[in-house]
Amino acid sequence: MDGAEEPSVAEPGSPGSAAAAAAAAGGDDMEIVVNVGGVRQVLYGDLLSRYPETRLAELMHCLAGGYDTIFSLCDDYDPGQREFYFDRDPDAFKCVVEVYYFGEVHMKKGICPICFKSEMDFWKVDLKFLDDCCKSHLSEKREELEEIARRVRLILDDLGGDAAQGRWRRCQKSVWKFLEKPESSRPARVVAVLSFLLILVSSVVMCMGTIPELQVLDADGHRVEHPTLESVETACIGWFTLEYLLRLLSSPNKLHFALSFMNIVDVLAILPFYVSLTLTHLGARMMELANVQQAVQALRIMRVARIFKLARHSSGLQTLTYALKRSFKELGLLLMYLAVGIFVFSALGYTMEQSHPETLFKSIPQSFWWAIITMTTVGYGDIYPKTTLGKLNAAISFLCGVIAIALPIHPIINNFVRYYNKQRVLETAAKHELELMELNSSSPSGEGKAGGSRSDLDTPAAAAAATAATAAVVPEPPAKEGPGWGGSRLKLSHSDTFIPLLTEEKHHRTRLQSCK
Repeated sequence: MDGAEEPSVAEPGSPGSAAAAAAAAGGDDMEIVVNVGGVRQVLYGDLLSRYPETRLAELMHCLAGGYDTIFSLCDDYDPGQREFYFDRDPDAFKCVVEVYYFGEVHMKKGICPICFKSEMDFWKVDLKFLDDCCKSHLSEKREELEEIARRVRLILDDLGGDAAQGRWRRCQKSVWKFLEKPESSRPARVVAVLSFLLILVSSVVMCMGTIPELQVLDADGHRVEHPTLESVETACIGWFTLEYLLRLLSSPNKLHFALSFMNIVDVLAILPFYVSLTLTHLGARMMELANVQQAVQALRIMRVARIFKLARHSSGLQTLTYALKRSFKELGLLLMYLAVGIFVFSALGYTMEQSHPETLFKSIPQSFWWAIITMTTVGYGDIYPKTTLGKLNAAISFLCGVIAIALPIHPIINNFVRYYNKQRVLETAAKHELELMELNSSSPSGEGKAGGSRSDLDTPAAAAAATAATAAVVPEPPAKEGPGWGGSRLKLSHSDTFIPLLTEEKHHRTRLQSCK
């Protein structure tokens, strides 16, 4: 009949015919062909159905939705070969696809962890399937990138100021930059060198003040420091006090500044001077003079804390501090080895020396001192064994002490070298990010700028852009309509950084080496 509608027949090669064939064959027996970065692989429905929320599992049901649904999941599709094309990293895909076979994902050596995470996000594979060893590597790389982003933001803050800030705010920022960043200008470098020299001078004066020949007698006949040395120390303390107060007033975060370890050291370096001054002039009214002198003498010992101020001006000391902080486990192992050895060899030494009439080992606790100086290869000679067995025990304790001290040294040195090299790499990476942003901002075309102009780099949006650039994720340029593999329908990979330095017809893609 003319009014009856003829049943619709799907054309061969169309997505509808492929979907009908797949439905007839059954979902578990269905196979799909994916081409990832030129590497072709056949996957079966029974494997993909284990994780239905992933992108590959969604490919089994996208054919019935037409080209709009297909191209929302892949970059291109060949209806004749029923092959899905993806412009992604094939090495990362080989790792991601393991989740369908083994239920977990292992990241191969040499793959950038951040790029691998973006690949897992693209294939919609949850990070919980990533093995624990790979998660730790990813967390370490995230921390590095956050540190790079923080350095980039600090450099951008130094490059320009916000015109909307008040005069006091700009002055506060200038003083902070002048005192905290010696590399910002030549006067700042001169002030940093002067502060370093005053720390050395104050430490030398503190030591020279204890020489009897340089001391003088006061009215009561007691030896005190020479007035000249006291004047030099007073001048140094005045400089340290002025420097600390200026840094405190110009600090953007007063609480964080006050609780910082190095700033606590600065306070401990200058506080004994003022406490001693107060006790000298006011303490005699509240307590006996002898007690005041004892308190002042105890506070003078605390002046040795000023030597730690050198760590502020020495990157090597800061690196050493960090290496020791990261080596608490090795240091604890060293102390445990020594503690066990001291207890064992002191007990043996006491027992073996009891047969000698002139033994120097009176008790086991007293023998601890002998075991300590022997295992640490010091050997003062005030306590020593006199019997043959005691000397043999001393030789064995000496050898065990050398081995116990040498074992944890290598990990500590490795932590020091690793942190030192890491700081150099992070500094270079931060400068590299700034160069990329400067290249993007100098592009003749206004489209696709990732960095913006230099005046716009100080805004919060620019800071977010710097962080995004650091994570090697740049927005994709708008795709043009056009069929076929290799056309402009193909999108840029999420792990690629697009640098629009050339004309629109000669776009080049480069991979940001964030692992280096």
